Amino acid sequence: MNESLKQWDKIILGIDPGTNVMGYGLLGISRNKPAMITMGVIQLNKFEDHYMRLRRIYDRVLGIVEQYLPDELAIEAPFFGKNVQSMLKLGRAQGVAMAAALSRDVPITEYEPRKIKMAITGNGGASKEQVQEMIRRELNIPRENLLPQLDATDALAAALCHFYESRKPAVAKGAGSWKAFIAAHPDRVK
Repeated sequence: MNESLKQWDKIILGIDPGTNVMGYGLLGISRNKPAMITMGVIQLNKFEDHYMRLRRIYDRVLGIVEQYLPDELAIEAPFFGKNVQSMLKLGRAQGVAMAAALSRDVPITEYEPRKIKMAITGNGGASKEQVQEMIRRELNIPRENLLPQLDATDALAAALCHFYESRKPAVAKGAGSWKAFIAAHPDRVK
């Protein structure tokens, strides 16, 4: 294992899937505090063939997983657009990235774009630039370390959203109400 990775209690890989550019970001958690390990993009537009793009996604995501050994993957779920062909291609890209992580037993959680934006900025309709600025501030990333492609900070946003969600109590994650939680766990109530 890479010695520098031992400092983290948990590593979360975030992915912003794309068919031209796929963003990725790794978040290290130490003492319940997040910090950026790295971020980047996988350039896919140099490949004419869609299937070669899928292969490149698989190979690069697998390489990232093997290099950084993330404990979890947070991935942005494709949003429903008007172009069915674009949706299909984006879904394939997401699926291939997920398959690469699953091949190394990395658990996956999907988040809708609005949920990620809400978790990071407080506004589900925030722009990519607003998300980038909040990520930069929250993770203390110097401006000169930001990439021109906003896909990288979108990927970090997915990872940070997952970190925030994982800290919520079970009731907030979907038990519905305290009444439902108590009914499901009578042994935990005195």
